[in-house]
Amino acid sequence: MIRISCDVHTHTLASRHAYSTIDENVRAAAEQNFEVLGSTDHFSDMLYPEQDVRNFQFFFNVKSWPREWHGVTLLHGCEADIVDGDGHLFGYDIPVDREINGAPLKHPTTLKERVFRDCDYVIASIHRKDFTLGQTPAQNTQMYINALQDPKVLILGHVGRSGVDFELDPVLEAARDLGKLIEINESSIAEPAKATKSLRRCEDVAQRCAELGCMVSFGSDAHISPKVGGYAKTKELLESVDFPEELVACSSAERFLSLLP
Repeated sequence: MIRISCDVHTHTLASRHAYSTIDENVRAAAEQNFEVLGSTDHFSDMLYPEQDVRNFQFFFNVKSWPREWHGVTLLHGCEADIVDGDGHLFGYDIPVDREINGAPLKHPTTLKERVFRDCDYVIASIHRKDFTLGQTPAQNTQMYINALQDPKVLILGHVGRSGVDFELDPVLEAARDLGKLIEINESSIAEPAKATKSLRRCEDVAQRCAELGCMVSFGSDAHISPKVGGYAKTKELLESVDFPEELVACSSAERFLSLLP
């Protein structure tokens, strides 16, 4: 029987189209006896029309969060958009030379590096696929592999519903060899509007991960606290393909925490 005790893909009010606070999400995880909650707000141009460092300052003060809260280990990450066919992540080309208070930085950086610096891990996802439409499956495959090679990226998010045509096995093999994870995303298979299109692809992903020895992570992708920790469809999917428990990274806090970059 598949056991999941870590939800490592959730959103708060900081994502702008989500509706709960970090405290509400942690309490929701605690009520379900989850050991780990990963808060991974969107890091993307979908949030603001101007890509200014001040618009992303909610990522900068996470040291104020308790690491243990209501009996749950709280991790801070982000869900960063893959933004081009080379697998670059949002913010890689946005220069930052000042702090949020306007003080000049001694060492200018990029928005990506500034945000990633304090993240425990990053989920790399695609939310708009227009830049992939002229690419071959082989090029899209390399795009995902390039994203996985970022040191902070631990998880490829919801590949089952990205709508991108790519070669599955090379991506899973790269993730396995790099010690990275492929996400089984509850929202992709539990919400009717998404599930009809993505369930079969998610089944293929889970089956091939099992066969190739690639570890998977679990994310509710909750955008409101009652959804945190819900994994009924994920459990059903993994058990339907007889998924090996040892490849479920979110089966325990000890296992997931050991994989952090």
